[in-house]
Amino acid sequence: MILIVGLGNPGKNYEFTRHNIGFRTADRFADSIEKKSCYQKFMSMVVEASYEDYEIAIIKPQTFMNESGQAVALFHNYYGNQIESILILHDDIDISFGKIAFKKGGGTAGHKGLESIAESLGSYDFDRLRFGVGRPTGRQDASNYVLKEFSRREKEEAEVIIERSVDYIRDYIVRGIDYAMNKYNRPE
Repeated sequence: MILIVGLGNPGKNYEFTRHNIGFRTADRFADSIEKKSCYQKFMSMVVEASYEDYEIAIIKPQTFMNESGQAVALFHNYYGNQIESILILHDDIDISFGKIAFKKGGGTAGHKGLESIAESLGSYDFDRLRFGVGRPTGRQDASNYVLKEFSRREKEEAEVIIERSVDYIRDYIVRGIDYAMNKYNRPE
């Protein structure tokens, strides 16, 4: 099984914020494949599906971002050895707006959702699909910045990026992280 985790904050107030691009991407990917079941468990919204003979679980933790690891750990502890790989979909202020990049393991760069997952799993050994949301300007606090909605121009581009990422995730599922990194990661 491949576990795909879309990060975000639950609730309508956060739906279109920069921080919720992981949720929106998880939804778009789930909409693009044939679902087996959808349910709420493990403190998450869960979609079980298959793609090209691969079993997939897509979860959206219903905790807040800073506690995402609780939900991921519950799922991981239940399914254990059945999980072959984990792909986290998340926003990243260290990447220019509009860029998408895969990452294999490594640090969290201060992302609270990733920190929570690493702490709960006891490992940084999970893959990521990072969505560049740009850096806050001036002295604006990063945590406030990611909780704001995209500008009108950015909203349109974000939709294109989310749609494009569906193919990225499909390649990741079938061909793995190394292939996906080589194919899609472009220098800034």
